[in-house]
Amino acid sequence: MSYGQDFVLTLFTNDTELAKRADDAGINRIGLDLDTLGKAERQQHLNTWISDHKEEQLIALRQTLKKAKLFTRTNPPNPQLHEEIDRLIEAGVEVLMLPMFKTVDEAADFIHHINGRVEVSLLVETAAAAVRIDEIVQLNGIDEIHVGLNDLHLDLGLRSHFELLRYKFIDTLSSVVNSVNLPFGFGGIGRVKDDRLPIPAGLVYAQYPRLKADRALVSRVFTSPDYTRLDLTREVETFRDHMDRWNECSEQDLLTAQDELWAIARTL
Repeated sequence: MSYGQDFVLTLFTNDTELAKRADDAGINRIGLDLDTLGKAERQQHLNTWISDHKEEQLIALRQTLKKAKLFTRTNPPNPQLHEEIDRLIEAGVEVLMLPMFKTVDEAADFIHHINGRVEVSLLVETAAAAVRIDEIVQLNGIDEIHVGLNDLHLDLGLRSHFELLRYKFIDTLSSVVNSVNLPFGFGGIGRVKDDRLPIPAGLVYAQYPRLKADRALVSRVFTSPDYTRLDLTREVETFRDHMDRWNECSEQDLLTAQDELWAIARTL
């Protein structure tokens, strides 16, 4: 295998036809985004997507998937989270992601209640969690750390999520996570040569090997505007091929791509 072929892609969808096509295309994890508690208030001034996914849709998704793992992003820490975790595991979810946590104790509670029943993904998207990353990664039972660029840039008061890819903040997060050999991912990816993207996809791709990350979310734009007209298998294979090429580039090439990304991003 290779860096590109081993790269872990996660798609959020409640559309069983899209899920089937994505599963056939080799997307590794597919499932629901149930992170709705307080999200409208957090992102009320942005043109961002708020999930309408429902737990009961997991049954149809589980029956659709043949290769991909069934994945779900839970609600943030709240008094009912334990019950939600139990229901999701009973429904067959194989990977659970915790969003919007702030403390080591909140992450530890999530891990402890799962108790090895499924894989644990911690989504670092608050400033409080980010500055505590060196303590968080010492917890036993974590299967991956993912950085959520959108909410994190809001919490930090930055102009856009691209600023996180420009400055050393995310480099530090990557270094800490990689120092304990935990899988590390961040953000989401679009399709190669999609002219609608504000930043060319390749410049974003280059940030993954630069930051020693091997996983990402599949953004909504990857499958839009009409996924039925896309050859998703070809698109995913093209992505993986491009990731292999970037992984073979020199450190200077990756830094140059970072500079080019920022030169475009700061004009948006």
